[in-house]
Amino acid sequence: MDSPHRCWIADLGYVDYPQVHRLQLQLVAARRRGEIPDVLLLVEHSPVFTVGRATKQPAFELTGSELRRRGIPVVECERGGEVTYHGPGQLVGYPIIDLRARGQDLHQYLRELEETIIITLGNMGVAARRRVGLTGVWVDGTKIASIGVAVRRWVTFHGFALNVTCDLEPFDWIVPCGLRGVTMTSLQQIRPESADMAKVRNLLVDSFCRVFDVEGQPVAAKLVDGFNL
Repeated sequence: MDSPHRCWIADLGYVDYPQVHRLQLQLVAARRRGEIPDVLLLVEHSPVFTVGRATKQPAFELTGSELRRRGIPVVECERGGEVTYHGPGQLVGYPIIDLRARGQDLHQYLRELEETIIITLGNMGVAARRRVGLTGVWVDGTKIASIGVAVRRWVTFHGFALNVTCDLEPFDWIVPCGLRGVTMTSLQQIRPESADMAKVRNLLVDSFCRVFDVEGQPVAAKLVDGFNL
């Protein structure tokens, strides 16, 4: 049997959203040129609302002045999907994957991201699942993980956000992923004894490597410094 492809696993820790967005664009260009293998970036962000290409108005439950008073920036980005929230205690993953070697099937890629999260949660005793017609991962009717991706010449960026211990209140200030009335949840709410970020991160990396059939190669953050994080 062929050996799995290599994939860099870069745990960047706590990084502001604009920095990681800039890094993703640089890595996508390098991946397209064949200079690097596939990459999985793992981060936590300071509080931010990101607005995807599919966002419709009104996407926010609060006025602009009310949002500014709460001090959380709003950033437009090129990913699919609508508005969502990122903040501390949320594990965010940005896979930089060349889909040309995977049949150029974006829908299958989305299902594989969902499967990665479902397996991760299952390994912690949480029965998560998909919902027909919707992208993301759900537990008992509440949403625990959001997915929104972009592709440039079949190389992916953006990715997924899994709520581990994050503050869920900011989700009440938006229409998360365009789903009015949706209830967001976290691992801490469902299974607090398992809500350890380091443990979740390790299990997710294992699940990701299994689903995508890659050999994870941990790389120090300094290794990506050349891409101007």
